[in-house]
Amino acid sequence: MQRYFNPRRLAAFGVAVLAAATSIVLLARPADAAVGLHISGTNIVEANGQTFVMRGVNHPHVWFTGQTSSFANIKALGANTVRVVLGSGKRWGPSTDVGNVITLCKQNKLICVLEVHDTTGYGEEGAAASLDEAVNYWISQKSALVGQENYVVINIGNEPIGNTNPGQWTAATAAAVQKMRTNGFDHLLMIDAPNWGQDWTNTMRSTAQTVWNADSQRNLVFSIHMYAVYNTASAITSYLDAFRSMGLPLLVGEFGWRFNSGEVDHETILSEANARGMGYLGWSWSGNTDPILDMALNFDPNQLTTWGQRIFNGANGIKATAKEATIYNGVTPTTPATTMPTTPPTSPPPGGKACTATYSILGQWPGGFQGDVRVTAGSSAITGWTVTWTFGNGQTVSQAWNATVTSSGSSVTARNVGYNGSLGAGGSANFGFIGAWNGTNSAPTLSCTAT
Repeated sequence: MQRYFNPRRLAAFGVAVLAAATSIVLLARPADAAVGLHISGTNIVEANGQTFVMRGVNHPHVWFTGQTSSFANIKALGANTVRVVLGSGKRWGPSTDVGNVITLCKQNKLICVLEVHDTTGYGEEGAAASLDEAVNYWISQKSALVGQENYVVINIGNEPIGNTNPGQWTAATAAAVQKMRTNGFDHLLMIDAPNWGQDWTNTMRSTAQTVWNADSQRNLVFSIHMYAVYNTASAITSYLDAFRSMGLPLLVGEFGWRFNSGEVDHETILSEANARGMGYLGWSWSGNTDPILDMALNFDPNQLTTWGQRIFNGANGIKATAKEATIYNGVTPTTPATTMPTTPPTSPPPGGKACTATYSILGQWPGGFQGDVRVTAGSSAITGWTVTWTFGNGQTVSQAWNATVTSSGSSVTARNVGYNGSLGAGGSANFGFIGAWNGTNSAPTLSCTAT
């Protein structure tokens, strides 16, 4: 998104193109990078191995550099990430206050996604900067960025190719990634799609593996921007499913809301992101020339709009699902998720509707841990599920997401919420929780019942 661009004009391209299937050979990956925020599997993780799921919004800093209180206001509403609009000087800026921006993020315990906005619509927008020019800007700011890998993600260029020759995106993006690495950047890099970020031609979807392979560190997360092209649930889920099937990391780096029937299906984005453990960053805090996309009128957190109330305070929204990065609260898992206890799937009863459940510990630290339960339907579709277990070592659950979790002594019951109870045959849903432990933290035996 750019301040002077209306994403609704892309609706005319239609959603049918988005559903085209693409066959991509998945190549073997080297070991994950271990410097700061990085990719493990399809997840963003911190240097200590803790999974980090972005929940935040975009802030148009380059046009409103005096609105520094926005960082604290966004944090106070529950966000764990802010995507900050910067300018390279080609169209806006130049933003020479990168160090100050990072300080504001860190003071407010936010992960900082920094993006160059000047690349928006390159090839169609004559004033736009190329990705190579964006990399030159990052090189000019290197002294402020190196050493901040725990706190900063570099989004090389916003919506870097328009609708004119979107196929140029692949080579240009691969070259930009390689130039960043050659110049000593170890950060997690965020990669925006072409077609003004919406990838309705499936260019990024088709060639993401090529860009991934171009990164010597395999430390990229792909970013799709969802506006009017994504006005149906099927358009959204088919795109997300494509990246899941390729095993490549993806998040929604920008999206708006359904203020009329032709606009983005934000409810599906929120529910699917939550169910998949995938990050999202809504557009935008304030200052849009099309103010219907503002979350806060006049940058005032006491004047939240319909969109602002929905994304911060609604179901699957930021307040309900955001978890602060552990770099800010001192939580250090003692063992990575791959070696933590996992229960085998429960055995379903024969015939009828059935489900199984598998329990995993994703991270553990002195006195606390993060658990995950995967529920899988049996050979028939189900409309709801309930998982129960009994802790054997005095563990307790303090908070949960993607399920309604209640406890009675050591017994725990978890029931689906409205958006993840219906599963097709063999379909799965995950829910997570934060728990407390002392001494021993063994995995309990689960029981799953379906309706």
